[in-house]
Amino acid sequence: MKQTKYIMSGGLAFSEDKDMEKLRRFSLKGWHVSGFKGMGYTLKKGESADYIYSVDYRSLKGDEEEYFAFFSASGWSHIASEGDIHLFRAKPNTKPIYSDRDTSAEKYENLAHTMNYFAIPFILVTVLAWVGAALSSALVQSILFAIAVIFTAIAIPAAWTVIATYKNKWKVKEKNGLVVLIKTIPVLVFLIAVFILLYANGNTFNMLMYMLIGAITLPAAIWVIMSFYTKVWEKKA
Repeated sequence: MKQTKYIMSGGLAFSEDKDMEKLRRFSLKGWHVSGFKGMGYTLKKGESADYIYSVDYRSLKGDEEEYFAFFSASGWSHIASEGDIHLFRAKPNTKPIYSDRDTSAEKYENLAHTMNYFAIPFILVTVLAWVGAALSSALVQSILFAIAVIFTAIAIPAAWTVIATYKNKWKVKEKNGLVVLIKTIPVLVFLIAVFILLYANGNTFNMLMYMLIGAITLPAAIWVIMSFYTKVWEKKA
């Protein structure tokens, strides 16, 4: 029997609580998370135990020892880190890492700050690539279109993750107006896309189609591959 297995994450910005609950259920079955891997987690076989899990988002610049010691003193054991994301576990009924509104909001603010460094450059490069493709012709246009489609497939999910992170932050702060506003973004994007499809010329229409196809197919392909890999891995375990 395999002593390790891989499970996918639902995306911490979108389903953090569900991920943590899923890790707890696996621990009850004797599978304990040992680290991050790709778009999910690596689990190792062990004795069945009841653990609760939590993540924190923080950039550590030489303060690692003090940071982890603080959580250890509070009953939370550090499991793994990937970049600015840190995973902890504890026994049930341990006081949560973040137990009040202000510190919970700070947690999501840290994640948003990290994601901005990743998302903003991709979004800017993507916009420039599409503008360049629209203004150029022949071979240069084809190359820029290819680059734009690839970057769009990364930029849109990244932007969506940033939006979800800010929504979590504002939800914790009980800024309901901002939460409602950010929930309208998908509707606005859809309406803009419909408007472009109805009134755009051939080149603009094709550009939009390339953007949509790139933004949907690449993430979908990655998800299908990782899901297939997970199922095959679990069958071998």
